[in-house]
Amino acid sequence: MSWPPARILAAYAAPMAPLGALHFPVYVYVLPAYAALGADLGALGLFMLAARLLDGISDPVVGVMSDRTPAGIARRWGRRRPWMALAGPLVLVSAAFLLLPPDEPSAARAGIWLAALTLAWTLALTPYLAWGAELSPDYAGRVRVASWREAAGVAGMLGAAVAYAAADGPAEGLRNVMILLAVLLPPAFAWALWVTPEAPDPSIRRLPWREALGRAARNGPFLRLLAAWLANGAANALPASLFLFFVGHRLQAPEAAGALLAVYFLAAVAGMPLWSRLSRSRAKHRVWSGAMLWACAVFACALLLGPGDLWLFAVVCVLSGVALGADLALPPAIQADVVDADAADGGESRAGAYFAVWSVATKAAQALAGGAAFLALDAVGFDAAAEANSDAALTTLALLYAGAPVALKLLAVALVWKFPIDAAAQAELRRRIERAASGRREG
Repeated sequence: MSWPPARILAAYAAPMAPLGALHFPVYVYVLPAYAALGADLGALGLFMLAARLLDGISDPVVGVMSDRTPAGIARRWGRRRPWMALAGPLVLVSAAFLLLPPDEPSAARAGIWLAALTLAWTLALTPYLAWGAELSPDYAGRVRVASWREAAGVAGMLGAAVAYAAADGPAEGLRNVMILLAVLLPPAFAWALWVTPEAPDPSIRRLPWREALGRAARNGPFLRLLAAWLANGAANALPASLFLFFVGHRLQAPEAAGALLAVYFLAAVAGMPLWSRLSRSRAKHRVWSGAMLWACAVFACALLLGPGDLWLFAVVCVLSGVALGADLALPPAIQADVVDADAADGGESRAGAYFAVWSVATKAAQALAGGAAFLALDAVGFDAAAEANSDAALTTLALLYAGAPVALKLLAVALVWKFPIDAAAQAELRRRIERAASGRREG
């Protein structure tokens, strides 16, 4: 039986369902809902920006803290579990205050509880991602871990979207999401904390902070992977940000957006076993590159679509969704190998710190790509509220939705095609880590 077995994978993946259910409405529904209830939209936007900036500070801090959980606590409970156990109740409380606003909420209220939720979210997610990276020492097994986790996250996100859509108005929609979160989070966190093991910390020393930063800055595989992740993250953020505009204005079928989005994410979940299976016999970076090239071909076809091409676009959603499954499952598994390279050379296992940087890069790519796209559309006179836009505006929309992602994904492929860590290299890194840890125990 391969490690981790399915029962461990299911337990580990469970918390991602409520975390996924919370992430989507917070960044998609909360601002419009508060604005509809009378809160100032401009102030809400500033608070959302402040929450993003807070993320950029809190992620690295929590990553390092979880790597260096006090030895006594770590020996008894592990390095990652205590942070998730602390974060679970904080997520529920802060989400309740944010998602259950009074009849006339203020932007300040939204900002306070959004900041609290951001901190609680980071306390949970950063150690959780590091825990997954450490759950399997196996090159291909790490893809299985990431696949189960990300599939659970997509399922939770879809559940929240359905719960919100079933409501009569924004306030009821947020309440439905909160009910879903309250039902899912306690048993999911408890199951993971009770059943999922933690690997022993293989660190043989703690790096001084200057040396730690210097080693990260000289970690070639990490820097190459991070650059590819930023390029690919921006490539994925563009169609995500512009999806409703593309369906509503380019295809002129706004009523189909919800169903098409569900098809896209379901295809991503369905595609994950394919990428996991391919990674058993092939280098993960080559499998990921193949998936990105697949996505490039699909998006190139989307450039040609216009009004009346709804069913063709549904095929695009299925095929690009399958490719998204690779984007969700493979890069985090490759990042776990990068952590091994750092630990083998420096003597300290720093998955928390590395995944914190990963998280910051993800958010930066999303924010920069989305902001640049909206500025470009505004520059050509695109009007989201208009029934018709100029040919130039619609062409720009199509190029941003489908053309720019092709260029960005090709850049990502170029960066990782000759990635230096394959199965053999990762196995040697694990041998070095385990020999050093064994020597420390014997000494």
